[in-house]
Amino acid sequence: MIRNLRELYQYRALLWSLVVRELRARYRGSLLGFLWTFLNPTLLMLVYALVFSVYMRQAVQNYTYFLFVGLLPWIFFSSSVSGSSTSITDRRDLLTKVRFPAQILPATVVATNLINYFLSLPLMVALGLAYGVVPSWHIVAFPVIVAVQTVFILAFSYVIAALNVVFRDLQHVTANVLTLWFFVTPVLYPVTTIPSSIRQEAILANPMAVIATSYQAIFYERRLPAAIPLVLVAALSIALLAVAAAIFKRRQEEFAELI
Repeated sequence: MIRNLRELYQYRALLWSLVVRELRARYRGSLLGFLWTFLNPTLLMLVYALVFSVYMRQAVQNYTYFLFVGLLPWIFFSSSVSGSSTSITDRRDLLTKVRFPAQILPATVVATNLINYFLSLPLMVALGLAYGVVPSWHIVAFPVIVAVQTVFILAFSYVIAALNVVFRDLQHVTANVLTLWFFVTPVLYPVTTIPSSIRQEAILANPMAVIATSYQAIFYERRLPAAIPLVLVAALSIALLAVAAAIFKRRQEEFAELI
């Protein structure tokens, strides 16, 4: 794991170059261009807000803001994982080059979506202010939560990217698993909706539930997140990254041949 992170730092200029290229290419040719960075999560929020505040009414104060707080980190997660699943198989042109560091490709996807997440945050804060929810000092925990989530996503992305080179069906399985994962994560509904008899187990068994509720704690509820679940997810993320780096390193030599 340490070696993998060292190599990412060593190739940081290449990583940044690929991220910039990805950001420029993402909406190239579209009329609104970079504005889609804000419009995509906003439109998705409006759809869910319409369904769950009008047709399937949720008894949650400032529901649209509550939804947006959990939806943005989920988009960061799901976009990174789904994009990383094909990050190796779609870049044969780069992998056939001499000594190209394959670990850069999933990291590029994660870094690009992390930047999109940061760019969407002012929109979330503005929405909160519109509802009269002013950020409190509890947002000091934000960098910690982002760091934990990024490590978790990076580890998950490495595993998916490496395995999808051999098992191409994995990218389609991943899309369906992400759909299920979304609905069992308290983004559309508050965590108190989960029956109390299984609530603790349901949260601890789902790292994204811990991460989503941590964001909701600092932005929506204006309190510090629960420390123990977040520490457990941090430990899990580090362990998963170590395993993912080992899997990726073992498979790396085969990538150019298999794709």
